[in-house]
Amino acid sequence: MSSTDTAAAPSAGSVRERWLAFLAIILGAFVAILNNSLINVAIPSLTTDLSSTTAKIQWVITGYTLASGVIVPITGFMEQRIGYKKFLILALSVFSLGTGLCIFAWSDTSLIAARIIAGLGGGVIMPLSMTIVYKIMPREQVGMALGIWGISAMAAPAIGPTLSGYLIEWFNWRFLFIISLPFALFAILMAIVLIKEPPKGEPRKFDLPGFLLAATCAGTLLYALSNGSSDGWTSFKIVGLLFIAFWALVFLIYVEAGKDNAVIEISLFKNYRFTLSVIASSFVMMGMYGGMFLTPLFLQNIQSVSPIDTGILLIPQALAMGVMMPIAGKLFDKFGIVPLGLVGLTLTGFMTYHLHQLTPDTPHQWLEIVMALRGLGIGICMMPLSTVGMNAVPASKVGNASTASNLVRTVAASMAIAVFTSIMQTRTAMHSQHIAESITPDSARSFQALLGSSWQSTVSGMISLDAYSRGIGDTFLVSSVPLFCSIPLIFLFIRKKKTEKAAASVERKGT
Repeated sequence: MSSTDTAAAPSAGSVRERWLAFLAIILGAFVAILNNSLINVAIPSLTTDLSSTTAKIQWVITGYTLASGVIVPITGFMEQRIGYKKFLILALSVFSLGTGLCIFAWSDTSLIAARIIAGLGGGVIMPLSMTIVYKIMPREQVGMALGIWGISAMAAPAIGPTLSGYLIEWFNWRFLFIISLPFALFAILMAIVLIKEPPKGEPRKFDLPGFLLAATCAGTLLYALSNGSSDGWTSFKIVGLLFIAFWALVFLIYVEAGKDNAVIEISLFKNYRFTLSVIASSFVMMGMYGGMFLTPLFLQNIQSVSPIDTGILLIPQALAMGVMMPIAGKLFDKFGIVPLGLVGLTLTGFMTYHLHQLTPDTPHQWLEIVMALRGLGIGICMMPLSTVGMNAVPASKVGNASTASNLVRTVAASMAIAVFTSIMQTRTAMHSQHIAESITPDSARSFQALLGSSWQSTVSGMISLDAYSRGIGDTFLVSSVPLFCSIPLIFLFIRKKKTEKAAASVERKGT
């Protein structure tokens, strides 16, 4: 495969124009992810201020996730139909509209509806922005560009909790959206001014059956994964949704096979390197999101750290990822995926494994060091793993490849959070029972003599904290498994590379 087949040609503009357009893309991606990461810390405030329940207000997050997953399959079609510049402006405009409506929400229902509108725009910004990077950047700079672009994907979730804590403490939850809206509008302005629309190709017919099947599969699966822990994995609703998602996927594969205008191009997964890249990067997403989900729970619920201080403790990890990503992109352009993949995945896997040692008394300095090293590992391997797959597809397929890979990784991250939540709850309950059973009558009398009449509630609280800590530790142990499983996949890139060289040599001899 030639270089002209593996990456899109750069735009005709100057180097300065390309990098200014790239800045507009980064800002759009950053503000979409940051806005979503601000919400998690605000759930208690939203529940109180809107007189809602935790179960219903969680739909502020779930609704956005579902809308994002449902709309992603349309990215490739719209990019070819109206052009990536117009589609990015449209996506940012819809996201801004939804964010603006959130500011004026008067009830939990109106806030959820506004978040769904925001999700319809925000869901396509990441895959679309990745596509544009391949369209406007020269092939030799793609790795470095994606490394810088990846900062928005990794740093925003780490900055979000800290910023959210400050805004809620000093102002109120509406400022979570007020602060995002000017950046979103500025991103629209930058996209209009700085990005040049290339000539569009032949418009294709919209694949309605494929879109409906893809949306059904993504929507039902994400809903089931988001609500499995609360509704019960064996409940009729969750089992039914998983059943629908499975058969929607089966029919999607059948309907899309060999179709020229497929909304999800199944034939892309025949590409060995692309498929390998999607699998490996999905494993990394599972391990990464497990840590991002578990660490705030440990700090706030076990060590009683405030949301603001929680975000501050997560800053070293965010900085490590942010510093390493562009460096890793440049190293990828020079050395390829194998050394970066092995070093990054090994470091990330071992640091995630070490987090299973967490206890209620774990010092914050130790945690910051481990998380920072973990961030370095993620920064080294995450974007190179995505880039090696995207480089393996023809330039004309970059949009569809970005759509497919982002959809798979989104589902993998949602699945990881759902599974890890279930594991954490199960292991916490088991540890709580074991610790309670280990208290002998003599120990009980000692506690009573030491603590007085309140000894039972005090000991019960200590048991809960210890059991919760052990449950989170066990879950960190499990979350390291996908990271270690992805390490052997890196060696398959070596094998494939050798095979391709041998094939090329045979072809040259034949000619």
